[in-house]
Amino acid sequence: MRYDLKKLQKVVERYKKSLGKIKGKSVLVSLGLDQKKAYYSLAPLSQAVDELGGDISVFVYKGRSGSLAVLEEVWKTYNNLQKGVKNKKTKALKEFILLADGLCKGELGRIFKAPEIVLRAGKNGFSGTLPFDMSWMKEYRQKDLVKTGKVVFKQVYDLKKKERVSIGFTLLRKKAELGLPVEDYLDNFQICYAMMRAVRKHKISMAASSARKTQLDDAERVSELKTTLLGCELSKQSDELIFKKFNMLSSLLRINRMEVASAVFGTRGKGYRGKHIFGEYVGYPAPGNKTRWSSPARMMFKLDFDPQTRLDPRKPLSRIAFTETLPIDIFIKTSFIDWLAMAKRDWKIRNIGDKSEYIIVKGKKFGKYQTDLKVGLVGKHGRRYFRGSDVATRHLIQPKLLKKGIKAGTMANIPGGEGFVTPEYVKGQFIGDVVISLDQSYRLDTKRPIVVNCKGNTYKIVDGPSDILKKFQDKRNEGMKALRKQEKNKSLPREIIEIQKKNFMNIGEFAINTNPKAELCNYLIVNEKIAHMIHIALGSGFEPDRASVYHTDIVINAPRQQLDIYGIEKNGKRHWIHKKGKFVI
Repeated sequence: MRYDLKKLQKVVERYKKSLGKIKGKSVLVSLGLDQKKAYYSLAPLSQAVDELGGDISVFVYKGRSGSLAVLEEVWKTYNNLQKGVKNKKTKALKEFILLADGLCKGELGRIFKAPEIVLRAGKNGFSGTLPFDMSWMKEYRQKDLVKTGKVVFKQVYDLKKKERVSIGFTLLRKKAELGLPVEDYLDNFQICYAMMRAVRKHKISMAASSARKTQLDDAERVSELKTTLLGCELSKQSDELIFKKFNMLSSLLRINRMEVASAVFGTRGKGYRGKHIFGEYVGYPAPGNKTRWSSPARMMFKLDFDPQTRLDPRKPLSRIAFTETLPIDIFIKTSFIDWLAMAKRDWKIRNIGDKSEYIIVKGKKFGKYQTDLKVGLVGKHGRRYFRGSDVATRHLIQPKLLKKGIKAGTMANIPGGEGFVTPEYVKGQFIGDVVISLDQSYRLDTKRPIVVNCKGNTYKIVDGPSDILKKFQDKRNEGMKALRKQEKNKSLPREIIEIQKKNFMNIGEFAINTNPKAELCNYLIVNEKIAHMIHIALGSGFEPDRASVYHTDIVINAPRQQLDIYGIEKNGKRHWIHKKGKFVI
């Protein structure tokens, strides 16, 4: 065992005793990239904060963090405002908050309050009161992890010398909220630390914050303020009054110091970020007010399946690849590969799909259920083209779309390995028997799989485990509730709201998995890449006219179900991909 969990819990209890009563309070932690003991001490510290009912936001940086400096200036100005200090800064902040809070139904003003507890990493502890403690762990395969990180940043990102890198890691929470073994979350600390070491010569920042149970919960306060300031900074040239007020505030507080990384890597555990207030009530306008964005992240990444991308003339600022809180061995095995070679098989799948009218997927019968699908690729709006999740983020802007004048960004999964498409239609039935993604990945039982009937652009779940189906229904309900709020507040254009409502019960993705090293486990991001398996997503697709507010992947064990998969050209010519669940290409 590389983690002594009993010792870890002792550290958690010691931190809890030192922190005292912090329920409902916000804890800000900052440290340098070279402070390894401080970094690993964040694991028990974050669990302690969560168990005490507090929130935590972490900044890890080299030298000086521009984003943290901006937040500190905003908090200082807000504190002066509360004390009655009158100057240009407090006046500008007051005017912005009053207007923004009015637009946001009184929900925004509270996020400007400074964190109640600030912990800075010193030589031996946080702010002299909490000693560092990583006695509960030992490093595992760090050399292999760093090598894996270098492969990922070279082959997946094609990282350039002067690019800024941002790494998001996942904090510990109380055990009841983890969903997966605590060891997986601790492995995520080691993976992210190694990813940072792989690009040490670059400008790097790392960050993490408390997660939420649902998409509708209030987000952690510090990260919510940071998100709001960044989104307004990117929209401050708008002629709307709220952004004119922000523009004045920005010039006084130098909010343009906030950094934006061009290469983003992150891990995801159970839970959600929570709702983004300003995006929900106001939104961020594109130049010329042709459209609006619901979050600065979507605005920065400008992914091609967002309807706003084609209406926003700006270039994307970042590209992103992400993973789950995977065990170290699985992360290395599935990511320390020849990504460029894997992409060649993805291209073969894409070539078959792009010349076929539809794809047939048919397997053996299990009782009264059977995977038997016709996946349509051509419709009245033209052809739906395949793409791959492999080395897409080698480009900040998608080359093919740029030729059409569309400045769309790129995204990838780690591990990668799939050829996928947003189908024009799907007819038939499929049996989901591996894993499903909700607030985390959940394994499915082959004796009680999820069974879905498909008809045109809609689906109906006809069988499945009741606990999973309830979680899925909750996820859909939360998505629709958020969408209706945006509709009511007019924070998104009417046409985008209508697209997302129209596609709410769509089938958004059909994919064929290709990673040669991925094996069956508890994690969707791995299972949806296992060569010889496939997956289908309910909800939002990867085309702008098929966007919605949720995307739920379900993985299908093609070898177990002995799936035959082939494309059919317009002239009837057949192109085989799988026979009895095995690749033939």
